[in-house]
Amino acid sequence: MSIQNENDLIALGKIGRIVAQCLQYMGSRLEPGITTLELDQLGQTFLERHGARSAPQLVYNFPGATCISVNEEAAHGIPGAKKLAAGDLVNIDVSAELDGFFADTGGSFIIPPESIIKTNLCLATKRALDMAMRAATAGRPLNSIGRAIEKEALRNGLTVIENLGSHGVGRGLHEEPEFIPGYYDPKDKRILKENQVITIEPFLSTGAREVFDTGDGWTLATSKRYLTAQYEHTMVITKGKPLIMTLPA
Repeated sequence: MSIQNENDLIALGKIGRIVAQCLQYMGSRLEPGITTLELDQLGQTFLERHGARSAPQLVYNFPGATCISVNEEAAHGIPGAKKLAAGDLVNIDVSAELDGFFADTGGSFIIPPESIIKTNLCLATKRALDMAMRAATAGRPLNSIGRAIEKEALRNGLTVIENLGSHGVGRGLHEEPEFIPGYYDPKDKRILKENQVITIEPFLSTGAREVFDTGDGWTLATSKRYLTAQYEHTMVITKGKPLIMTLPA
């Protein structure tokens, strides 16, 4: 979507804060022994308490309020009976709708103890998101986002998951511009526009370049030898720095 007026910005900011606070809350409840279903139920209760509806459930009939992916799982993990353990790398993706507006956020967390590999992967992915947001300016090529992400991945000896990417958001969970690669695509001639609402969500890996369906129709993973981290914000494109909608306060 494109922001048309101040009311649009206020409404998007409201749902953006809710999903950001939900992500923060769920991350704070991570501990060995909790199941991904129990964690998801905490997130669902949080969203409902704030009047929001789970976007994956609403749009895709996803079997959970949030997506929770563990270790080699990169995205769209189904909450269930899996118990989390010390050292697990857990990705939580929270998207929701309120009053016709959608916001989408995500983050990766390590249940202590933290290994150097997992810590460095998460830090590099956070930096990739930051660098991509700096590049996301109205009038610039859309592929500036992927160029920034790929550059940070290479600088850290990591790879980009090429079949996962960012997307438009706002009045729907997935809108134009559709798939925004996390790598540089010189054939992509799209231009970022002022007031455009998009997500940026780099997926960096310790060696994988693609994810595959694990067989449940939802969960996307690499082989067990690799790990993937993801961080995501919903933002409004401006002539300067983008306005981040998914900050907790």
